[in-house]
Amino acid sequence: MSLETVSEWASFGGTLSVHDHFSNVTNCTMRFGVYTPPQAKDGPVPVLWYLSGLTCTWANVMEKSGIQKYAAEHGLMVVAPDTSPRGNEVPDAEGYDLGHGAGFYLKATQAPWDRHYRMDDYVTVDLQWLFADHFKLADLTRQGITGHSMGGHGAITLHLKNQALYQSCSAFAPIVSPARVPWGQKALEQYLGPLSVAWEAYDATELVKEMQSGANILIDQGGADQFLDEQLDPSMFLLEAANNGQRVTHRMQPGYDHSYYFIASFIADHVAHHAAVLKA
Repeated sequence: MSLETVSEWASFGGTLSVHDHFSNVTNCTMRFGVYTPPQAKDGPVPVLWYLSGLTCTWANVMEKSGIQKYAAEHGLMVVAPDTSPRGNEVPDAEGYDLGHGAGFYLKATQAPWDRHYRMDDYVTVDLQWLFADHFKLADLTRQGITGHSMGGHGAITLHLKNQALYQSCSAFAPIVSPARVPWGQKALEQYLGPLSVAWEAYDATELVKEMQSGANILIDQGGADQFLDEQLDPSMFLLEAANNGQRVTHRMQPGYDHSYYFIASFIADHVAHHAAVLKA
């Protein structure tokens, strides 16, 4: 796989870099960001994947959260993929919650989305091969996954379905049951077709009934999140997790909303959560 480095900056003793490559999975050029910590000078380091939410790109977490500081302290590489395929040839839709920027980390089966919108395989297969080829300082035997909102949905579902790949998991304000909320229902119907069992493969509340992991999933939720009741409602997932033996640490943070001010306030805890598992 060919790889182009678009930008590179020194950051907290390490390096933040941005890369483009053509993906045979999404059939378009994809861009992602990587923070390589200073500890990588001494050998391969664990990898933490960060999946962003609706409308976002690699830049949101790298520019707004302060994650590099804590990744440097703990010696974790952070990888931030895009949230969807993009480009003139890639189908899009009006509104922010479908199409470009709204890939929902699934594999679309419905036209016109099915040729490009394969974000689950992109993250779990395509980028894994690319990192094995080009990022020798990434220790792919030690990986964790986290994310925000739609990316929190992606983090939990991909962790539960790929437990050997991602040994640790956390999320900020995740969409824990897209089959039951407007954001998810709109996306799943377009990408997968009418309501069916196919939706369950991308719904954390359904997956946790059958695919419990040995990880303790850390979830932070803002108590003043404007989307809490209609789009997020973590109670559904927490109930099924408790009923089926999945360990979850859920923290409701009073006064915090859905923004990156919320994420920046607790990102240190999440990086430490992953470091404790990946460096054990």
